[in-house]
Amino acid sequence: MPAAIETDSLTKSYGDTDALAGLSLSIPRGVVYGFLGPNGAGKTTTMRILTTLTTPTSGDAWVMGDHVSDRDAVVDHIGYMPETPPVYDELTAREQLTYLADLRDLDADQRERIDPLLDRFDLAGAADDPIRTYSKGMRQKAALAGTVLQDPDVIFLDEPTSGLDPRAARTVRDLIAEQADEGRTVFLSTHILPVVEELADTVGMLADGSLVAEGSPAALKRRAEAATAGNGTDDAVERTLEDVFLSVTDERAWDGEPADAEG
Repeated sequence: MPAAIETDSLTKSYGDTDALAGLSLSIPRGVVYGFLGPNGAGKTTTMRILTTLTTPTSGDAWVMGDHVSDRDAVVDHIGYMPETPPVYDELTAREQLTYLADLRDLDADQRERIDPLLDRFDLAGAADDPIRTYSKGMRQKAALAGTVLQDPDVIFLDEPTSGLDPRAARTVRDLIAEQADEGRTVFLSTHILPVVEELADTVGMLADGSLVAEGSPAALKRRAEAATAGNGTDDAVERTLEDVFLSVTDERAWDGEPADAEG
């Protein structure tokens, strides 16, 4: 069974600048993969390649076993919610989902998901109100409902909780966890590290277009603590995921090589 997402030496160049520099990933099915990196690290470029919105300069990428050059095949597997989701202010949430169903040529069974999704995303009571009247949290939930409407195998989310109040952010986090529990793969890019620490099974950290650390949140923190102890302190200092992120993106990993933390 192929991985949900796989890349091999993926490179994207803009003139003399490499947005991605030989990125290789292998992400299994049914997990939340937290994708972290400073601004300009190559996160959005990676997501755009994996969702077939741009082509790599070199290297290969597959989603559910289909090469990203086969756009029609890949699009059938994915849902994508960019940082600024495309919602239509003059449509209602119900109309938005119906429009997306038409755009994607969804069948009758898939269209039957509209009302249950509106209910699950706490939008049933406002389903027939224009989206322009929605709060930011409601807009995010409407966009996320559209992202999962076709029941995709892989969901790409870019900053899905950014700017939300705590209650709305909690709802979105719960919905993300549900997607993985139901067997979908969630590729989650965010700067909100507690969200990644809570949800991600595996974290990949990107800097200057290269993967500089990868592992579970707990394993990455243990590696950082061991590195602290190995630097001459008597005891390992307890580390947070933020400490790990700052360390590897500043220093390109503790030993100068991509850090692969098991477990």
